[in-house]
Amino acid sequence: MIESLLVANRGEIARRIIRTARRLGIRAIAVHSEADADLPFVTEADEAVCVGPANPAQSYRNVEAILAAAKSTGAQAIHPGYGFLSENADFARTVEASGLIWVGPGADAITAMGDKINARNLMAAAGVPVAPGTTDPAADLDAAVVAAAEIGYPVMVKAAAGGGGMGMGVATDEAALRTEYDKVRSFAERMFGDGSVLIERYFPRVRHVEVQILGLADGRVVALGERECSVQRRNQKLVEESPSPAVSPELRERILAAAVRAGEAVGYRNAGTVECLLDPATQEFFFLEMNTRLQVEHPVTELVYGVDLVEEQLRVAAGLAPTFDPDALAPRGHAIELRINAEDPKRFLPGPGVIRTWVEPTGEGVRVDSGYVEGNTVTPFYDSLMAKLIVNGATRAEAIERAKTAVAAFELAGPKNNLPFFAELLKNEEFLSGDYDTGIVPRMR
Repeated sequence: MIESLLVANRGEIARRIIRTARRLGIRAIAVHSEADADLPFVTEADEAVCVGPANPAQSYRNVEAILAAAKSTGAQAIHPGYGFLSENADFARTVEASGLIWVGPGADAITAMGDKINARNLMAAAGVPVAPGTTDPAADLDAAVVAAAEIGYPVMVKAAAGGGGMGMGVATDEAALRTEYDKVRSFAERMFGDGSVLIERYFPRVRHVEVQILGLADGRVVALGERECSVQRRNQKLVEESPSPAVSPELRERILAAAVRAGEAVGYRNAGTVECLLDPATQEFFFLEMNTRLQVEHPVTELVYGVDLVEEQLRVAAGLAPTFDPDALAPRGHAIELRINAEDPKRFLPGPGVIRTWVEPTGEGVRVDSGYVEGNTVTPFYDSLMAKLIVNGATRAEAIERAKTAVAAFELAGPKNNLPFFAELLKNEEFLSGDYDTGIVPRMR
């Protein structure tokens, strides 16, 4: 097993990775910005190195500073977490060229799946269902108009290099397409350095379902069930649950098999997620994208399948067999994750500040993965995620009741937070029925 691990991330995911590393007897090394010096992930690591000021480009995305920290601390491996450099193929290659172990998929897989058009084409060739759409970037506005007419309105206009729900727009007619195309292209150039745009069919009522895959050291790819991610604001997830209440046993078999084919098509190793759109009316699903990293919502899979995905990542990176039997994977019970963000619960606008009160809920079936403690400051420099409240139970109904109790017991004061939204959601009849889609949050507002 790896003996020393540098975690190239911050907040709750860095703390989460450090927790598993220390349980396994691995020396855990944190890197942090000046703004994060007092956060728990820094104090809980065996060693910590400041890699720059608050600006992520000068700290958490500063490749030279992170590699220097790895060298100075004698780190054997680097875990990138999610976000920042986690899906940067050049960083993965640089880490390995430096003689370090990269805890993630190979750079070639990251590259192959990082461009949405290339990924769509690869998946179609592998027999994975993809939504009707362009097989090449729409070179200009005229090409986008022609493509949209062939696909049929409404269409989704997407940044080919985007991710995390960013760089997307919906067009219901040509006039809207002309506006959205320019908007998405400009955003993509600014955010991703790549203005390539794809056009694909938009489904007005759709569910967002994803599959957790793990490429093992022996070359096999296995699926650890699916997660429902349809509770979203601005195309970004707020709640995840597993198993999905929309997925029947027959559909589960089909969607998991497709996800395994997706991983096999790119020789995938380590943890990844195959994201799909599900048409609840027809039970058809379509490949959306592949996240070549550990997901924010991985804890619901851990609770339902009884695995520590970070440990499995480390074992794959070290060339070791998994702790579980790949031929005997089966879900047990139900798990729900609520993302506790420092944001207004009505408009979901960021609301950073000093945490005056922070008391996490406890009890049977309750887990909290947090990045902060009382007295810390949530700064405006990073994502607004403060913690993940995860609950599990024997049934979905039991998990929901535990979530209600846990939300009510979570004492949080200082920054604006979305706990009131979750209290509202957990009483919402549409959510309680399990028959909801990605429009549930706008309908609640």
